[in-house]
Amino acid sequence: MEWKKLISNKRFGQEDAHPRRHDDRSEFKRDYDRLIFSSPFRRLQNKTQVFPLPGSVFVHNRLTHSLEVASVGQSLANDVASTIIQQQPELQSTLFPEIGTIVATACLAHDLGNPPFGHSGEKAIETFFSEGAGQKIKEHVSREFWQDITHFEGNSNAFRLLTHRFKGRRNGGYVMTYSTLAAMVKYPYSSQYANEEHDKFGFFASEQPYFRKIAEDLGIRCLYEDGPAVRYARHPLVYLVEAADDICYEVMDIEDAFKLRLVTFDETARHLLAFFDEKTRRQIELRIIEEGITDANEKIAYMRARVIGVLEHECAEAFIHNEKEILDGTFSSTLIKETSEQTRMAYAECQKLSFEKIYHSKPVVDIEMAGFKIMATLMEQFIEAVSSPEKFYSQQLIRRVSSQYDVDSEDFQTRIVAVIDYISGMTDVYALDIFEKINGMSLPLV
Repeated sequence: MEWKKLISNKRFGQEDAHPRRHDDRSEFKRDYDRLIFSSPFRRLQNKTQVFPLPGSVFVHNRLTHSLEVASVGQSLANDVASTIIQQQPELQSTLFPEIGTIVATACLAHDLGNPPFGHSGEKAIETFFSEGAGQKIKEHVSREFWQDITHFEGNSNAFRLLTHRFKGRRNGGYVMTYSTLAAMVKYPYSSQYANEEHDKFGFFASEQPYFRKIAEDLGIRCLYEDGPAVRYARHPLVYLVEAADDICYEVMDIEDAFKLRLVTFDETARHLLAFFDEKTRRQIELRIIEEGITDANEKIAYMRARVIGVLEHECAEAFIHNEKEILDGTFSSTLIKETSEQTRMAYAECQKLSFEKIYHSKPVVDIEMAGFKIMATLMEQFIEAVSSPEKFYSQQLIRRVSSQYDVDSEDFQTRIVAVIDYISGMTDVYALDIFEKINGMSLPLV
C-alpha cells in the first residue's frame, strides 16, 4: 500500500461532484465538522461508556470519551506525519500532512454505531436473534443477513451509519471522504469471515460493496476472499485510531473509578506511576508539591496526563518503527503491544485492575443487567410489530418510529434492519422512556 494513494479526499456518494466551496477548510476538516454537528454524535452524550450516567459525580460518557480519543489520535497522527515527512520529504506536497485531521475524525466516529447501554446493548441485539424470540425469522432472511444480526457489531453499525442512504437525508447521507471512512474500520472483514480468532467485523453484508469500492480505490490489500467471506488489510491510520482508543479508555476508566471510590487513591496512584522509572516518579511527586496541588482528584488528573503523554509518544514511535509492515498489511500486533517493556507491563496491570474492580463492579453490572432487559424488550416488541404490521398494536408501535427508518417497506428484511437501526440509534434515556411507555409504566404529562 502507498501513502499517496491511501490518503484521498474523494467523497463517498459524491465521487463525480465538484461542489462550490465558501471557505478554505480542507475536505478532511469538513468531515470533522460534519460529525461534530451531527445528531448521532450529539446523542453520544447520553450513551453509557462504562459507568452509569452520572449523578453527583460526572464520569465519562461516549461523547466525552470520543472527544478525548480524537484529541489523542490527532496528536499521535501529527507526530507520525512529522517524522515520516522528514524521512520521505516528497509526501509534504501531498495530502499526507493532513492525517492528523483524518485520524481525529475517525476517532470521533468510532463509537457512533454503539447502541444504548454499551456492550450489554450489543449483546441484547445479537442474542435476541441467536437465543431469543428472534430465532423464528431465520428462515425468512438471507444467510448473510442472519450471520450479521446474530453477531451484531457497533463497529459495523458505525460504518453503516455513515454510508447508508437513510430516507430523508440531504444528499443521501454524510458523504464522508474515502480515507476517513477507511480509517474508522477497525476490523476490515465481513461477519462470514469472523470466527473465534476474529470475533468482530467491520461492515454488514449490505455495506460490503461500499467498503470494497473504497478499498479498491485506496489500494488497500484484499487478504482473503471466498464468496461472502472477505478480509482486507487495515488502512494504516486504523492503528492510530485504535491506539488512541486503547490509551483513553484504559487510563480514563481508572480515573473515573477513583472518583466513584471503587479504587483508593494509593491504588490508583500506584498503577499510574508504574509507567515511570523511579527518577521520573520522584519528579512527578515533586512537581505536585511545587504546584501546590492538594486535591486528590487533581493529583490523579496530573498523573493521568503524564501517563497519556508516555503512551502517545511510544505508540507514535511504534508506528514509525513498524511502518513497512503496516503498509505491507503484515503487521498483526497493536501499537500498545509494541511499546517498551515497562509500559506494556504497567498497561497490563491497569487492565487487570479494570477487569477486577471496574468492569465487574456493582454499578457496572447493574446497568448492564437493566440495559440488557430494556434492549431485549424493545427488540421483541418492535420486531413483532414489523413482522405482523396488520395488528392494531403493531401499527401503534410503528408510528413511534422516525420517518428515516424504512419500517413500512414491502421487504421483510428491510423492515428488520430498520428496527435495528432505530433501536441502536437510541440514547440510554430514550430507550428507557420507550421501554416504560410500551410496558405501561409511565404516561406522558399533559
